[in-house]
Amino acid sequence: MKQRAYIVNTGIITAIGNNTPSCLDALLHSRTGIGEAEYLQTYWSKELPVAEVKASNASLAAMTDTNSLWPRTALLSAIAVKEAWQPFADKATGLRVGFFSATTVGGMDLTEQVYKTFKEDSNAADFDKIKNHECGAITELVANHFGISDFVTTISTACSSAANSIMMAAQMIGNGMLDIAIAGGADSLSRFTLNGFNTLMILDKQPCQPFDNNRRGLNLGEGAAYILLMSEKAMQQCGATASCMVSGYANANDAYHQTASSPDGTGNKLAMGNALKVANLQPADIDYINLHGTGTANNDSSEGKAIETLFGSNVPMASSTKAYTGHTLAAAGAVEAVFSVLSIQHGIVYPNLRWQTQMEDVGFMPVTTLQTGLDIRHVLSNSFGFGGNCSSLVFSKC
Repeated sequence: MKQRAYIVNTGIITAIGNNTPSCLDALLHSRTGIGEAEYLQTYWSKELPVAEVKASNASLAAMTDTNSLWPRTALLSAIAVKEAWQPFADKATGLRVGFFSATTVGGMDLTEQVYKTFKEDSNAADFDKIKNHECGAITELVANHFGISDFVTTISTACSSAANSIMMAAQMIGNGMLDIAIAGGADSLSRFTLNGFNTLMILDKQPCQPFDNNRRGLNLGEGAAYILLMSEKAMQQCGATASCMVSGYANANDAYHQTASSPDGTGNKLAMGNALKVANLQPADIDYINLHGTGTANNDSSEGKAIETLFGSNVPMASSTKAYTGHTLAAAGAVEAVFSVLSIQHGIVYPNLRWQTQMEDVGFMPVTTLQTGLDIRHVLSNSFGFGGNCSSLVFSKC
């Protein structure tokens, strides 16, 4: 019999807060983090809103006693890991600890600085800044900082990256390969990603409106989030308690297109359906769906159709929280995992901000006002990435 992967703590930093309590407060009061870029140096700062963490690299480094010359992705990662891991780090002696971190941007922010200098004067370029460009280097910086060495891995599967890191962590605890796992992801804003998504013509020049019929595209965001998973053995040794667990997970790929979901949501439906099977649940058991909900025409339509195929006319409460945090790319699945855990812990469902008009090709509407005092037992969280890499997680009350 497989062990359960219990969630005993969370760590997060996004545009709406630097830790779990501040993010929860923003969600409860419908405060969005989307606005004009302050720290990202870009031609588009006045035209394309982003959800930027409200701190300089120096301020981020001071929060965790790290190096301000680290890539911004690593700084964000370290802050979220510290919140999740620090309360238990000294109690985990002898336990096998794994670190599963997702990123797509890696150290791109520093590489962009070197590239600009190199173009102007190749002799003045500081190539030492690009030594942490590769995605795995970000994970290693953070793992080394916190002394985690039993198992360390980086996952980069576009927007489903963090969901896949949580899935892998839950599987390894379930199979007795680890006692503790810190699982999630981090991505910072960069000119590379902003320009790339703008080239795809899927960025909104206004704050995004996920699942609205008049949606225009997504807003990019940045942040990091991790959940701390433990086996029963680890919980006993560390004196930890859990309110919920990772009960289901699945990854599917319909290979429809490099950047678009299949029109009928084939991969989305497979991921959700298989996650429910792993959790041994029926669609009617789900109380809340944290939608992938990017705000693009293709994504929301595809996800909505897949949900209706799976749930029929009994679609549970659903909302996208990307209207608060923007799309944090590789971190998104972990950011929304933390929000899913908070939904279970506090009995709440978040409003889908700025929703106005029912979609023409999807029959259900998202939740538009804060729901409180609920008994949320099972949350389905979706993360659907480029290349058709679709992942769904199920979080269940203990």
